[in-house]
Amino acid sequence: MDRKKLYKGWEEQASKELRDKKLEDHFWETPEGIKVKPLYTEDDLQKISHEIGLPGLPPYTRGPRATMYTNRPWTIRQYAGFSTAEESNKFYKEGLKNGVMGLSVAFDLATHRGYDSDHPRVVADVGNAGVAIDSIEDMNLLFDGIPLDQMSVSMTMNGAVIPVLASFIASGEEQGCPREKLTGTIQNDILKEFMVRNTFIFPPKPSMRIVADIIEYTSKKMPKFNSISISGYHMQEAGANQVQELAYTLADGKEYIKSALERGLNIDEFAPRLSFFWSIGMNFFMEIAKMRAARYMWSKIVKEFRPKNDRSLALRTHCQTSGVSLMEQDAYNNIVRTTIEAMAAVMGGTQSLHTNSFDEALALPTKFSARIARNTQLIISEETGICNVIDPMAGSYYVESLTSSIVEESQKLINEIDEVGGMVKAIEMGIPKMRIEESSAKRQARVDSNEETIVGVNKYKPTEKQEINILSIDNEEVRKRQVSRLQKLKNSRDNKNVESFIEKIKNAASGDGNLLEICIEASKNRCTVGEMTSAMESVFGRHNLSTKTISGVYKNTVKNDGKIDIIDNELSKFVNEKGRRPRMLVVKMGQDGHDRGAKLIATAFSDLGFDVDIGPLFQTPEEAAKQAIENDAHVIGVSTLAAGHKTLVPLLMESLKNNEASYIKVICGGVIPPDDYPFLYDLGVSKVNAIGLG
Repeated sequence: MDRKKLYKGWEEQASKELRDKKLEDHFWETPEGIKVKPLYTEDDLQKISHEIGLPGLPPYTRGPRATMYTNRPWTIRQYAGFSTAEESNKFYKEGLKNGVMGLSVAFDLATHRGYDSDHPRVVADVGNAGVAIDSIEDMNLLFDGIPLDQMSVSMTMNGAVIPVLASFIASGEEQGCPREKLTGTIQNDILKEFMVRNTFIFPPKPSMRIVADIIEYTSKKMPKFNSISISGYHMQEAGANQVQELAYTLADGKEYIKSALERGLNIDEFAPRLSFFWSIGMNFFMEIAKMRAARYMWSKIVKEFRPKNDRSLALRTHCQTSGVSLMEQDAYNNIVRTTIEAMAAVMGGTQSLHTNSFDEALALPTKFSARIARNTQLIISEETGICNVIDPMAGSYYVESLTSSIVEESQKLINEIDEVGGMVKAIEMGIPKMRIEESSAKRQARVDSNEETIVGVNKYKPTEKQEINILSIDNEEVRKRQVSRLQKLKNSRDNKNVESFIEKIKNAASGDGNLLEICIEASKNRCTVGEMTSAMESVFGRHNLSTKTISGVYKNTVKNDGKIDIIDNELSKFVNEKGRRPRMLVVKMGQDGHDRGAKLIATAFSDLGFDVDIGPLFQTPEEAAKQAIENDAHVIGVSTLAAGHKTLVPLLMESLKNNEASYIKVICGGVIPPDDYPFLYDLGVSKVNAIGLG
């Protein structure tokens, strides 16, 4: 049949159905700049630029293994850390009894930033948003009764990666599992920390040296362990669109390869153990195509370094459903969102998957919500028949076209990075960070304008209040327990021996010894995470990030539905009365580096006519209060995502009072359980806002 004639017939029929509308009105452009048609045909397959190939063979577009899920389904992981090692251990064991096949450890923010639990800067961070690990003793408790020679363990750790990984290896050996039998992954992706997540400790150059130390050590002595998980997840969570997430993650991977080669390693020694980590959001087909494009592009990137082993070309990945798509409002909708995202991850060919719990926009997940999240994967795996066919999306007119478009658009961004000298240079210039923040501001503007629908948030809002049981962590009690355990450790160990190892770490940091190798022995001798970090910090220094905000993007994207005019009028009244514009200080207190929400608020309010300052990351309440007073702010906007508000906000209010500055209004936003609203209002907080996007 004549395909042109057939398509013409479709156009005529479609025009009749559309009546007064035009067919071209149904063409649309994604946030990534990709033009999407309402209909794709076999002709579109003639235009694709990538190779589809077969699974298990280069360029691995269809998957890194020949049999994929028909032989073995993806690994079901549950990312979790519950305040203490003992509580986390109970949760892991419960998960393993109920279908979980691999562990994924979330650490608290004090550990991420290399502080022991007794450090004065982490009073609100111990045990919040993850498990507190101060030493090998905590690691021993965390994995008590869990056979590490049989269990894959993934750890999300970047800043304090050396002492944490060292403690894990040392703990495994004390359990009776030699390091060569340990399986799992350490994230160890420091470049994206400088772009988005911000749980860095040391400056970029020594941080890259640490990455190389780990790759070198694990490639030689831990053949079953993945030395790095190159993470796009946190980029998308920070507001990156899927093309940005893909391009910048692959560019990071390229930089890590170059760093390892400079160390003298052979590409085939370490490339097969590199892994990736994607966020899976609500754009179903885009996420599937992104993962296919990623495998194709990575194969081509690694090929530039002339490996002899085809397995060096294969991209293997872990995925996690989106955290930023979880909403506090109408929270049960999150179960549906997570299910759709999990389906996309599986259709895209992930090797392991974590599904978020529906209540994580409110607090840490309960056992009830975690069970639903876990069962979501089990149902997909065992009830749908999806595992019976390899890569069912291959050959889809739309998916293959979308895959090629993503390849082309991502390559443009990678070329931009290459032109400035690689990702380290690009990060120093602020290029990826600026692009991601622009994308984030544009999306928030689309949501605020109702251009992009979020069910239960800006459309179809519930009329009745939902009661949701949430998990509450007594941060003060957890910290007391951790500090007590630390003191007991320090009283029972050989402190002269500890001092000797601290000096060895300093010498290695100053020279060329492998820091991981030395820290494993230091950990066995009961050096703490904070002590090992401090030893390296004395040589490397602690990195401070300059905080900037973009301007104009939000205002140019948001639609004026009359609300903007109302704001303009109110601002004019304020200026006439006070003689100046209202001034806001946006702050992030504690060790939480997730600053998307803070940046969005700062950008939006600045575009709307406020004078906006944004405080440096990791402020204490006292430092935030001082900055607000010195800047003559009218209001402080507190962004909190890691459950520290019940400790940090009272200290902020107290500091303002002590400095006779209680006239400065305080508003709070982020991840705050509704049950905590009265507590904050009783303190004198003027307004508490629910989480919208991040």
